[in-house]
Amino acid sequence: MADSVATSITPGTRSRMIQRALVIAYVAVLVLVPLVVVTWKTFEDGMSAFWTALSSDQSVTAIKLTAEVSVAAVILNTIFGVGMAILLTRYRFPGRRLLGALADLPISVSPIVVGLALLLVYGPNYFFGKQLAGVGISLMFNVPAMIMATAFVSLPLILREIVPVLDEEGIDQEQAARVLGANVWQRFRRIILPTIRPALMYGIVLGLARSIGEFGAVAVVSGNFSGANATQTMPLAIAERFNQGVGGYYPLAFLLIVVTVLAIVLTSIRRKKKVDAQ
Repeated sequence: MADSVATSITPGTRSRMIQRALVIAYVAVLVLVPLVVVTWKTFEDGMSAFWTALSSDQSVTAIKLTAEVSVAAVILNTIFGVGMAILLTRYRFPGRRLLGALADLPISVSPIVVGLALLLVYGPNYFFGKQLAGVGISLMFNVPAMIMATAFVSLPLILREIVPVLDEEGIDQEQAARVLGANVWQRFRRIILPTIRPALMYGIVLGLARSIGEFGAVAVVSGNFSGANATQTMPLAIAERFNQGVGGYYPLAFLLIVVTVLAIVLTSIRRKKKVDAQ
């Protein structure tokens, strides 16, 4: 019996099994094992320690600030991402390809470099920063700079979800609506928005997940202050607690994981249901 089973496994089947095993092992080492360790460390001392770590003043402030910065960045990226996607797919103009390449720049540039660039442009000791300070506006080491940095690094996630959908859909319906007298807003609301809605929602979730976990760019432009003038998001609070060895960073890390994974899973399920319904 064993010999017959062994002989029924063809070389192609054996190769696919090995490939699957390698992929599963790779994902387990990079993703599953760290998640399991963080979860175990989070609840190692019980639920009381978990809630105590999350309910501290520093944690509550970091959670609120992370939500504020992330939501603001996603709103900005939604507005400009949709507008830029329409511009790139519906119009032909000099520099269109360059604009598309620049939109992908945050993917290839280190977030720390992004933060440093913003600091060199809008910092209090540099040209634009001095001009803004002259009229009472201080961007660096404040929430506006954190929003700018977060919006920059997460911009392509929304844009690149929408562009393929608009390219695939084409412009026939929009041209027909224009002939029938529909204005720009009517064409957007009745044709473009329903078309891009699933991709837009998924891009928003990906952008939100990316924004919540942003560390490098925000670390440079925020100043990483705690206390009354807090500019410390959850990733920064986790890093500070870890470096100081004070504990309480596993619950914050676990909360970050749960929020991002839950958002992506729910959106993927909703997206699959819509596809199955169609």
